[in-house]
Formats: sequence, C-alpha cells, structure tokens
Amino acid sequence: MTHLIGQITDDAPLLVVAFEEEAKYLGTDHPMLITGVGKVNAAISLTQALASSGSKPSLIVNVGTAGGLRDGDNQSGLHVVSEVIQHDLDTGLLESLTGEIYGAPITLSDRDGVTLATGDTFVSDSAVREKLAQRATLVDMEGYAVAAAAGAFGIPIRMVKHVSDSADESATSTWRSALEHSARQLADWVHANIG
Repeated sequence: MTHLIGQITDDAPLLVVAFEEEAKYLGTDHPMLITGVGKVNAAISLTQALASSGSKPSLIVNVGTAGGLRDGDNQSGLHVVSEVIQHDLDTGLLESLTGEIYGAPITLSDRDGVTLATGDTFVSDSAVREKLAQRATLVDMEGYAVAAAAGAFGIPIRMVKHVSDSADESATSTWRSALEHSARQLADWVHANIG
C-alpha cells in the first residue's frame, strides 16, 4: 500500500498521492510517495519517508481526488488549494479544555481561495456535504495531514485536487468511475506546472 517510487533528493519536488490509481499517469520524472488512505496513513508515510531519506525535497506536491461541496464551478475540474482544515476535529472544544490550539487551519502559498476540508470519512451524505460547504469548497481524506507533515519539516507545499464526486449519496459510485479521468487531469497539471 505505502511505498516510495524513486529517491527523495534535495533539488527535486516530491509528489504525494493516496492511491496508486491517482498516480497512474504521473510518470517517473519526480520521486513519488503513495501514502494510502486517511490522515494517519498520510502523516505516518510522509514523516517516515522524509525522516529516513536524509534529503529535503524542494517542494511537496500533493495531488488527488476530492469531493465537491458546492454546486457550480466548484463541482468539477482542478482546484489549487489555498487553505486546509480538519473537519473531524473539534478545535474549539480542545482549546477550551487545554488552552492550546490544536489543528488550526493551514494556509498554503497558493491563493486561489479554495479551502479543503480533510477528515477520516469518505463523505457521501447530502446533509454532511451541506454542513461542510459552510466552511470549505472541497473535501478529502489526506490533505491536512500532508500539509502538517510538510510544515513540520519546513518544506513548502502545493496541493491540487480534482473533483471526482459531489460528496453526496452518489459519491461512492461516482468516485470510482471518475478516477481514470481525475488521474489524467492531475498528471496534465503536474507535467505543466512542476519543473
């Protein structure tokens, strides 16, 4: 499930994806880490890869699929993420209990205005979608963990997501059928934008 393709070097970006299917067309021009699904797998995989490599990539590029939380333009296509939040962590409650802030939003250098909500749930419920849409544009299961691990190592990150489903009751069937198209779109973006 989790594996590194190629070698992490100081002068090259590291591509990070959750699924091999998402990486299908990315090629071998850059080292690539397949993390597996969810925040824990993503955080552990990336942290282990960075800690054991002895090198620090010039950039981490997280690409993958995401559910669209809002109708209209945000319901399809590629999106460069500006901010990542955890939708399944009650940051306010934790702050009131401990006096410390855990899981604060992470702002990325890209400023396209897209907020990604990350959580350990594949969202396939209209009511959940509606609630998340009040705080975010897209939803995934790894983005926040990848951004947090990159930040812990002081490595800049770019995050690009392709909308594969509408995070409603049709999401489970739609995601699988959209995966091939999403993989091609993500690869096209990487080839055009990452040196």
